[in-house]
Amino acid sequence: MKIKDSVAFVTGSNRGIGKSYITALLNQGAKKVYAGMRDAGAFSAIAAEWPQEHRGKVEPVAIDITNEGHIRSALTKAGDVTLLINNAGIANFTGLISADNLDSARQEMEVNYFGTLRITRAFAPVLKKNGGGALVNVLTVASLVNFPVLGSYSASKAALHSLTQGIRAELAAQGTQVFGVFPGPIETDMAKNFDMEKSSPDLIAEGTLSAIEQGKEDIFIDPMAVQFRKDYFADPKALEAQLANFLPVPSS
Repeated sequence: MKIKDSVAFVTGSNRGIGKSYITALLNQGAKKVYAGMRDAGAFSAIAAEWPQEHRGKVEPVAIDITNEGHIRSALTKAGDVTLLINNAGIANFTGLISADNLDSARQEMEVNYFGTLRITRAFAPVLKKNGGGALVNVLTVASLVNFPVLGSYSASKAALHSLTQGIRAELAAQGTQVFGVFPGPIETDMAKNFDMEKSSPDLIAEGTLSAIEQGKEDIFIDPMAVQFRKDYFADPKALEAQLANFLPVPSS
């Protein structure tokens, strides 16, 4: 799929990687971009950062991907979409056992898995009508091996990884390409508490669009992600044990 002249819908676009996706799409010649965000009032401040010639190509859409009404409303505005980038997500940084209750795990699964599934089911017929197009799910390297320091988030993203494989098979018949992006830590608000080397969200956005044009279904861009992929396929159990060591030592 070519980015030039595409019509894209990006969820979670008010900050982080989502914001960078919009800039990258505009720079690479997308005809129109729908900026999906829960607070559409934030759009003016974001748009002010773009060159004047780009601003008329972006339309804000208020959307919470867990809300069926919001999704139906988005469909009425964005019936010309050829590229859906499912970037919206949430991380509560809780463990599976150490969390006080299941609220965080339920919220992460509701947004990261069920929310993405909802909007994908809604827009799949739109992509079909418009020639097939492409769909991108923003995952994480934690989709492959659980990071116990954010165990329930990892589990929700593992479910999204499986979802990505499943919809890839189901949507192949209508000509829709399905991509999964597996970044490591990125310089965003979500990862601000991680004391690790982080990559630029612009790097991830630009690399994603390049991979789409090359037809690479599983996308590993930043250095940490590239190395993680090698380690995962070399010895997944060793990687699992390594990540377990990041847990704080229980006090006696």
